[in-house]
Amino acid sequence: PYMWGTLGIGYNVDKIKAVFGGTDVTRSLDLVFKPENLAKLKQCGITFLDSPIDIVPLALNYLHQDPNSTDPAVVRKAAPLLKAIRPYITNFDSSSYLDALANGDVCLVLGYSGDVLQARDRAKEAGNGVDIAYSIPREGTSAWFDSFVIPKDAKNREAAYAYINYMLDPKVEAANTDKIGYPNPVPESQALVKPEIAQDPSVYPSAEVIKTLYDQKVMPQPISELYNRIWTDLKTGK
Repeated sequence: PYMWGTLGIGYNVDKIKAVFGGTDVTRSLDLVFKPENLAKLKQCGITFLDSPIDIVPLALNYLHQDPNSTDPAVVRKAAPLLKAIRPYITNFDSSSYLDALANGDVCLVLGYSGDVLQARDRAKEAGNGVDIAYSIPREGTSAWFDSFVIPKDAKNREAAYAYINYMLDPKVEAANTDKIGYPNPVPESQALVKPEIAQDPSVYPSAEVIKTLYDQKVMPQPISELYNRIWTDLKTGK
């Protein structure tokens, strides 16, 4: 592992307050999975990560089902929930939603923590008055990991190991976390990270919050195909 983070709720603070009177609503997945909530935000823009392997398990988790289930009957339970909120989702995007949130073009995203936090920082640097925040839902969510891997047929494994060892040095990892705002998996580095980042619970969740996170297993091919069918039907409005 090189960096890690969570899947959660990124939002425009002022617009959420204007609609709901506060931001407590962002602490729950009710905000993104209840149609009556999304309906109130449709006009200011809603983006979901374009990733069935992230959103389908999250929907299952919200329904108190195993997010890593390989039972087709269980996985299909996510479809009605997602279809019910489809009319209120502006778009599905895995790249430009970062800028859209930072620029104020959308007010709510279901995306990766690192992207949302970068959007927050870009908005601050631009001085555009857009206040962005990130929330890890109390119902639990997935933890993602960016990892170093060495190809099986790599011709220079020693150089690869040397590079990985360098990148995982606590000082280097701390500098990288300071730069991009993602938490890293090297415990010794946390004391070297800028306090405003190391003490930010949206970057480094508390031990209590970490207990609510789940990792995602690699799905067998039939389940991966089912994910894609559910997603295609969702995006096309079928």
